[in-house]
This record gives sequence, C-alpha cells and structure tokens, in this order.
Amino acid sequence: MLNIQTLMTNLRRPRLLVRAARHGLSDYDRKRDLSRMTGQSPSGNSKSIVENLIAQEEQLESVRKSGDASYRVAQHIELLVALMAECRLLPRRLA
Repeated sequence: MLNIQTLMTNLRRPRLLVRAARHGLSDYDRKRDLSRMTGQSPSGNSKSIVENLIAQEEQLESVRKSGDASYRVAQHIELLVALMAECRLLPRRLA
C-alpha cells in the first residue's frame, strides 16, 4: 500500500475544488469538524483519521465523476479541507 504522503502527492482534483479547500483551511476547527465528518475523536490516531478521510474523499470523488445528483460540492470541499489540515499534523515518519 502506498504511504499517505505519496497518496496526497498523486491526488488529482479540479483546481477550483483545491483552491476552495485551501481557502477553507483557516476556518478549520479540528474539534468541531473532525468528529462531525469521521465520527472519530480529535485525540485519536492521526494516521487512521487521515486514512478515513482519504477513503471518504475517494468515494465522494467517484460520485462527482459519475455525475450523480446526490453529489454536494460543499461536502467535498469540507473533506478536502480536513484532509489537508490533518495531513499537516502527521509526523513525517507516519506520512
């Protein structure tokens, strides 16, 4: 399995989604947002939190690509914000 750093480096998403997520990083509140999105405590294992977010984001990306009407761009941006923020918190050796 690829490590998290490699997955994030190879992640290809529309530029507008990535730019919106970068703007949202300043508003990210780990306590508030993480438990709502993953059901995990912010004090949990960082690597499992990031893996959970990656799995959710990949699923949402497949919904986006399929053109499904249930796709919510705001949800996708929230997941990307959380993923970016949580990856920054990972120790280099875990990533």
